[in-house]
Amino acid sequence: MTLDRVPGEAGSTIELPAVMLVDGDEVTTAADDLAKVTVTAEVLENIRGTKVVIHKFKNKTGYHKRQGHRSELTRVKVTSIA
Repeated sequence: MTLDRVPGEAGSTIELPAVMLVDGDEVTTAADDLAKVTVTAEVLENIRGTKVVIHKFKNKTGYHKRQGHRSELTRVKVTSIA
């Protein structure tokens, strides 16, 4: 799974908040029930996303502006949900 950058080096473990829990046909989204659930994940690597090129242009005025953006991402592997 890929997330926005979280602090941690490759090989370290982090705890993530549970947003929704699916157990067979039962779906849990209540905040009180999810507060009891802990999700542990292992950080596999820190990566950068693909480059997004932004080019603004206005006709007949000579105005153009180029800008780029790359997101900082972290690839994790969920090891346990308890």
